[in-house]
Amino acid sequence: MLFNLLLIFCAYLPFQVALNPSAGVDLASSRVFVLLLFFVWLVEGLRRKKLFIESGKVNFFLASFLFLSLLSIVVSKNSDWSVRKLLFLFSVFPLYFVAADLVSSKEQMIKVVRFLVWGGFLVALLGAAQFAAQFIFGLDATYKFWANYVSPIFLGGNVTAAVLKNPSWLVNISGRTYLRAIATFPDPHMLAFFLGMLLPLALGLFLKLKNKIYLFIFFVLLLTDLLTFSRGGYLGLFAGFAVAIGVLLSRLKKKHQLGALILVVCLGSFLIIPGPISERFLSSFNFQEGSNQGRIETWRKALVVIVDHPLLGVGIGNYPLEISATADYRDPIYAHSNYLDIAAETGIVSLLAWLGFLGTLFFIFLKKSKEVLFFCVAVSVVISSAHSLVETSIYSPVVLSLFLIIAGFSRLANSDEKNS
Repeated sequence: MLFNLLLIFCAYLPFQVALNPSAGVDLASSRVFVLLLFFVWLVEGLRRKKLFIESGKVNFFLASFLFLSLLSIVVSKNSDWSVRKLLFLFSVFPLYFVAADLVSSKEQMIKVVRFLVWGGFLVALLGAAQFAAQFIFGLDATYKFWANYVSPIFLGGNVTAAVLKNPSWLVNISGRTYLRAIATFPDPHMLAFFLGMLLPLALGLFLKLKNKIYLFIFFVLLLTDLLTFSRGGYLGLFAGFAVAIGVLLSRLKKKHQLGALILVVCLGSFLIIPGPISERFLSSFNFQEGSNQGRIETWRKALVVIVDHPLLGVGIGNYPLEISATADYRDPIYAHSNYLDIAAETGIVSLLAWLGFLGTLFFIFLKKSKEVLFFCVAVSVVISSAHSLVETSIYSPVVLSLFLIIAGFSRLANSDEKNS
């Protein structure tokens, strides 16, 4: 039953309906689902006297990161904001331990990946349809429909209102404004994070199961990912391509090498063929462009905060107050980088723990990369880690949940390695 609940959660993940337990509070229903799953797993494990929590580097780095995040509350200016962020982290991170325990065989891993990919496929279709609608019904009409009727279902009214105050839904390319693909997400960047991590998994299913439907899903995921016009998403894909090309010839089974290499080259071509997508990608390297200059200034401010508060940071959830003393909790003030945000709020040692967590995951999967699905999971970790250089996703319940499920596969990779 527990494993089936995990499968349901995987499919439901991108379509979670927002809960409104009290005025002014929107709660992602996935957080309730994770806690329910965790407590059922905990009670069942205690009842059977069989509760698996693996020891090792992955759990050490993860536990260190969570402990240091908790410890940072002692330096917080606003402890209420810290408590809210900590409640978020401790309501989502249990998913890693549940996934690591329940996914105990390759067959179960394939099932989980299939449910994740199918859920991603459906949300990608929605995102592509939403993008296409602006050319049929007009940009303004589509924007208003999504803002008034669609986003409040999945984000909640309060979060939607906060998102619309600082919109990132629109992009101007060569003098033309487009409504970017967002689907059920608050902004195109989080959709790009989600789809970017799923792309290698869809490709892995195609190579593993020889089912062409997953190749079709792969290209639908890719198309919608590109339609987010997220330069951070493009950076993640580029990094994934680079690692894939570097590892393919030496680690992947020969029967998979040619097909995978052709697909990687096809993916890369999207970023260089002249058009709105390639223009958006290449603009990332134009340091005179307004948004790039703003991002660089944001990073500079974050580095100043880190230098001034290197040990414990300014306290989890308190970075906005360091930038603006009058900031509101929902003001989108952050460092636009997972790594800078972690270091600024919880300290450099906490950042090292998080980097240790990511690095250990990657090398665990890389050791098993002769098996195509583990190879694709390693690429997924790379895509997420590279995108995290320029965006903050750690407080996205959907993106973080997906990453933790993928991280949970590390126990299976480790156990296989030991058994072999």
